[in-house]
Amino acid sequence: MPRPVIITCAPTGGIHTPSMSPYLPLTPSDIAQASIEAAEAGAAIIHLHARNPETGQPDPRPELFQEFMPRIAQACDAVLNVSTGGGLGMTREERLRAAVATSPEMASLNVGSLNFGIFGMLGRRTDWKHEWEPAFLEMTRDFVFKNTFADLEYVVKELGHGHGTRFEFECYDLGHLYNLAWLIDQNWLQPPFFVQLVFGVLGGMGADLDNLLHLHSVAQRLFGGSYEFSVLAAGRHQMNFATQAALLGGNLRVGLEDSLYLGPGELSPSNAHQVAKIRGVIEALGYQVATPAQARERLGLKGAENVTF
Repeated sequence: MPRPVIITCAPTGGIHTPSMSPYLPLTPSDIAQASIEAAEAGAAIIHLHARNPETGQPDPRPELFQEFMPRIAQACDAVLNVSTGGGLGMTREERLRAAVATSPEMASLNVGSLNFGIFGMLGRRTDWKHEWEPAFLEMTRDFVFKNTFADLEYVVKELGHGHGTRFEFECYDLGHLYNLAWLIDQNWLQPPFFVQLVFGVLGGMGADLDNLLHLHSVAQRLFGGSYEFSVLAAGRHQMNFATQAALLGGNLRVGLEDSLYLGPGELSPSNAHQVAKIRGVIEALGYQVATPAQARERLGLKGAENVTF
């Protein structure tokens, strides 16, 4: 029998802005509630960012994470995964602040630099709630999301060695798989590895099935039985790529960080709606959904009792 599918939910992220959807969680209370509901709907892992509760801007302050992470942990058993991607334009140290402060079971790690263009969203509206929103989108026309080899070494040693945190390795392009292989070759990482294949971001891999199949093949050759793969795709590609991931024997990620929609032209009323939808697809295909306990065992996590939130 195939292994149960691990669903990750990313409730808010640092890409979409408040004007784009009234359902995007912004305050610590909103993020906590959205995360708990997603876990109840079937998400085993919650991938977390924080936002300024007044403006909705991505915000790296650990005190914001400490407002919602304990509440989530008290209400459900989901694995809490703290982003080290933060918000576009943050320094490496800013992006790490929350993970260092909370010592989570998991943290994300983008394993390569790339052009990260979200300026295409500018033309979709003119009625912005905050002045920062169009400026934030426009600056990505001349922006590189920096994750150098020095950055990767720093994060792996600071969080992995220093805190026992394991990683969601986010790979936006083929070369990122080889960057991860290089980290492994340095003996800085031990299996199992959780590889998140990311599609549909301008500057990274396009959301084409051929790309998914090729990366799956390369990852299998590089990492063999030492890894689990998961797939996320931005925007309208979210659900069909999540379905393909399950069919390939992998795992998947949904959430309003990746897509604001539940279907064509239909804003998702919550993160839980997306989790419930993909869970229905998975179960209709004859697969099971993994519990947090199963995710912890398969990914070799240190356990919820060994965090600092």
